[in-house]
Amino acid sequence: MPQLSLHTPVGDLTISEEDGAIVALDWGWGRDQTETPLLLRAREQLHEYFDETRLAFELPLNPAGTEYRRKVWRALCDIPSAATRTYGEIAALAGGSARSVGTANSRNPIPILIPCHRVVAGNGIGGYSGGDGLPTKHYLLDLEARAAAVLAAPGTATHLF
Repeated sequence: MPQLSLHTPVGDLTISEEDGAIVALDWGWGRDQTETPLLLRAREQLHEYFDETRLAFELPLNPAGTEYRRKVWRALCDIPSAATRTYGEIAALAGGSARSVGTANSRNPIPILIPCHRVVAGNGIGGYSGGDGLPTKHYLLDLEARAAAVLAAPGTATHLF
């Protein structure tokens, strides 16, 4: 499976591609590095995101997961940048409970591109399993707030799954 890594403010990230779609984004530097057109585009868009010049991603995504998890992840992609939704609000859209949404978030294979960091608890920030946990979640939310203040309109993630 082709993969390409990049340095970011939240640590090294590795993007993986399969059958013409992004299937994973993992923290850490990947062993193998392959520059495919899609992975180069994804790396460029992530650099723009961290440079606060991009809010929306325009990439084909194909996360592996149950149909319920994929439904939750599609709902996450509809949350505008710099906005948040509660686990309960996502459950109202995707079905299930706030707890099942939290479990789906923790199993998200493509964080940042599928913005699970935008989901918060009804009584606070909630958790985050990516990077350094809550500091990473705070960083991503703050980054999006700064970018949205400068860019014309908040963007949403593109989802083709």
